[in-house]
Amino acid sequence: MEFGRAGDSLNEIDFRLPQDSQSTINTLKSKNTGGDLSVYIGASKWGEKTWKGILYPHGLPDKNFLGVYGQNFNTVEFGPTFYGIYEPEVINRWAAQVSESPEFKFCPKFPQIITHMRRLTNAEEQTIQFYQSSTGFGNHLGPLLLQLGEGFTPKSFPQLKAFLESLPPTIKVHVEVRHKDWFGNTHHRSDLFHLLDDLNIGTVISDTAGRRDCVHMELTTTDAVIRFVGNNLADSDYSRMDDWADRLKDWKEKGLQTVWFFMHQNDEKHVPEACVYFINQLNSRLGTSIKPPNIIAG
Repeated sequence: MEFGRAGDSLNEIDFRLPQDSQSTINTLKSKNTGGDLSVYIGASKWGEKTWKGILYPHGLPDKNFLGVYGQNFNTVEFGPTFYGIYEPEVINRWAAQVSESPEFKFCPKFPQIITHMRRLTNAEEQTIQFYQSSTGFGNHLGPLLLQLGEGFTPKSFPQLKAFLESLPPTIKVHVEVRHKDWFGNTHHRSDLFHLLDDLNIGTVISDTAGRRDCVHMELTTTDAVIRFVGNNLADSDYSRMDDWADRLKDWKEKGLQTVWFFMHQNDEKHVPEACVYFINQLNSRLGTSIKPPNIIAG
């Protein structure tokens, strides 16, 4: 993932997670409805050819990757919908490939024609089509991910507000913003997260080396979506994953109900190994029994 890449300056970066805001503490306390913590961990794609000999047997045809991926992870950050809107029947073909993994969830991204081209304006038809398309996932549908580019500034707050208010509440949505003024300006930050809180729409926390402001630690629902970008299993990756395991333990005790953790690496071949480490840390700290991916070669 190129967004937030820091190059060779890792030793100069403060990777510590910020403290929770008071609004996050209030959210976890006031919106908690009880129940055990649900944990979903996955990658940004399943078609990574460098995983052959690591996650996939060398002779496995590419068309069978998704089924094996679904046996090793329970979610995926579903990128194809960013590039186009599919008929529900096409979406259902993907869902059918994980039929042997009933708990598996796809988290589809809003199409770029809505988020980047039309910039949330005059996109009613495309939004209806996208929601209809998502029915093809059936019980395998997770939250929808609304990712806004770095060019989407707080000047477009009225468009964001109108768009989010128009969405049906039947499917959970999480919003990711990237322009620095959403975080660096107190007024804009407050407006954004108050809006999401009022609409019961979630946030996306991006933990990437070159954009520490995106590690905002604001929760507006009791579901946390975290996009973690590692640096090819550098030493800092392990300490960062340890910190996240500790924070999720704390959030669980305060009322967190679901976590969606998407693992990225600058070189994606390291994702399965990173997930094994992170899952082991979660199981150790949270008392969970998450099955780590099966690495078939060291």
